[in-house]
Amino acid sequence: MPHLDVPAHVSPPRVRALQEIADRNDRDHGAGFLGLVLSGSAGRGMATERSDLDVFVVLTDEAAAGRRTTKSPDVDEIPWPLAELEELPAFGTDGWWYRWSCAWAPVLLDRTDGAVAEAVRRQATLSPREQHDVLVAHDRLDGYVNYAFRALKSDRDGRPLERRLDAAESVPWLLDTVFALEGRVRPYMKYLPWELRTHPLPGWPVEETLDLLERALDGDPSAVRATFVRVERAVAGHPAAEELTAILVGWGDQLDLLRGA
Repeated sequence: MPHLDVPAHVSPPRVRALQEIADRNDRDHGAGFLGLVLSGSAGRGMATERSDLDVFVVLTDEAAAGRRTTKSPDVDEIPWPLAELEELPAFGTDGWWYRWSCAWAPVLLDRTDGAVAEAVRRQATLSPREQHDVLVAHDRLDGYVNYAFRALKSDRDGRPLERRLDAAESVPWLLDTVFALEGRVRPYMKYLPWELRTHPLPGWPVEETLDLLERALDGDPSAVRATFVRVERAVAGHPAAEELTAILVGWGDQLDLLRGA
């Protein structure tokens, strides 16, 4: 019977269900069963009575052959070959949007001397090259500035609906930027407040940040400006500050509108 390292916040009935999953996979695959990872709300201490278990079953390629994801009201069991878990889908690809599912997801079982745990960690973190890919190659920093600037132009020109729409559009670009600057994959929106509270971002106090986001979604020009100032500060403190600052400098005098000058 594999021993699982289950977080204390997981309820006893769910612990029993996880043990049953581990025992069954151990019987079915033996040495081909490499690990178990708990994702979703249950893995992050956010489960409600309606939450299911999202479980990654890490297998060798041979053991994973022919396995498919199985879903029920109680459990989603997702087989994941270790070789695929160790792959890192690039920003903009289908696999990218799955990477955050590994963020802060407890590894319940690792029979690989840490390879499973390291692969899970890498899925949710960005190397300097990957940060560059998000911020520069895919224009998330420049795109965020563009939408924030458009929102403030609409405010200046007396277009309140357009101001609100562009301010709201800026938020996903903003979050990609802010998390990439810290070497992290942006969380799914459901988990954003949870992540900010449990794993704070330096320079982004949680309640102030959530307030800025809410006000930005309402098109509040002061929130758009205050958020830009924080982004500008974060860019200045980044190891690639010279290249990233050049993106901002490229906006020239138009930055005055964003700074409230």
